[in-house]
Amino acid sequence: MKEYLSASTKPILICGPCSAESHQQVLQTAKDVKEAGVTWFRAGIWKPRTRPNSFEGIGEVGLQWLKEVQQTLSLKVCTEVAKPFHVEECLKAGINAVWIGARTCSNPFSVQEIAESLKGVDNLSVLIKNPTTPDIHLWLGAIERIEKAGIKDIVAVHRGFALENNSSYRQTPLWRIPIELQRLRRDIKIICDPSHIAGKREYVKEIALSAASIGFAGLMIETHNNPLQAKTDNNQQLFSKDLKEFLSSINFPNNKEVNSNELEAYRQEINDIDKNICNLLSERMNLSKQIAEIKIAKNMTVFQPNRWQEVMDSIISISKKQGLNEDFIEEIYNIIHQESIKTQENIVNKKEVMP
Repeated sequence: MKEYLSASTKPILICGPCSAESHQQVLQTAKDVKEAGVTWFRAGIWKPRTRPNSFEGIGEVGLQWLKEVQQTLSLKVCTEVAKPFHVEECLKAGINAVWIGARTCSNPFSVQEIAESLKGVDNLSVLIKNPTTPDIHLWLGAIERIEKAGIKDIVAVHRGFALENNSSYRQTPLWRIPIELQRLRRDIKIICDPSHIAGKREYVKEIALSAASIGFAGLMIETHNNPLQAKTDNNQQLFSKDLKEFLSSINFPNNKEVNSNELEAYRQEINDIDKNICNLLSERMNLSKQIAEIKIAKNMTVFQPNRWQEVMDSIISISKKQGLNEDFIEEIYNIIHQESIKTQENIVNKKEVMP
């Protein structure tokens, strides 16, 4: 019977350096990872760098170091693959799991090539990181391609998204994307990579805590025996000697559905409110349609900037009094407004093409 990664009944924890850099670095970091109670060790062997002439990974020799970690420390090991050659070398070395990175996941051609190289493999776990852009269909597509290759054990990894403004983080979490993936694929476990989202050590914990509280199945954390001297991502890697204390501060709540009369009562109230919200949105869109007819008769443009500003000012003022998050309300009303514009444009365009 194969011992798959996702079969764990405990939180999935995968820790190790961004890159395997030296024999000593890999072994020392692995010892610290084992001391922290973690059973899965990660290290990048081939590193896809944005620009040439930077450290692009130690290459195949690193696989021998990972094998030594397996044999001497009884840790399971995983590394990143980006093309069939990587998969072939990992299979030869007896690596327990591989992950497909964000850049590779963004390219269906690359994912399909990897999927082809995985056909007939039944003793390997595959982790799939989200694509660089917040496109859930690309992520789902990558999962489905690997499934079609016959891989039985797949774990999704949320590592954030590259947006123009990532706030204080390196990547924007956009928690709604992995949450939606979990809704669509209840059978796929999702873990979080807080290191890549954070970009800085000081933010890793708060992201890990968020992932645990949301209900993710575990964490993939970059940790290095001397991150200040790391050749890649030195700012976001934890000191491996501190990993045990770090993990002890992360609590994974019970992710199972619990029957509770009190909980069900609140859920029913939310169901009723959601129904009312849908009814009100329907009424609002019907009013938008009537307004479109008046705009046609008055030869007015669909978008009225001054009116929209009035609406936003009013709704933000109301939200403040209600104690609601302003950014949240603004995002919701921008979506509602875009739908109203689309509805009115459809009516206007239909009128214009009529004889």
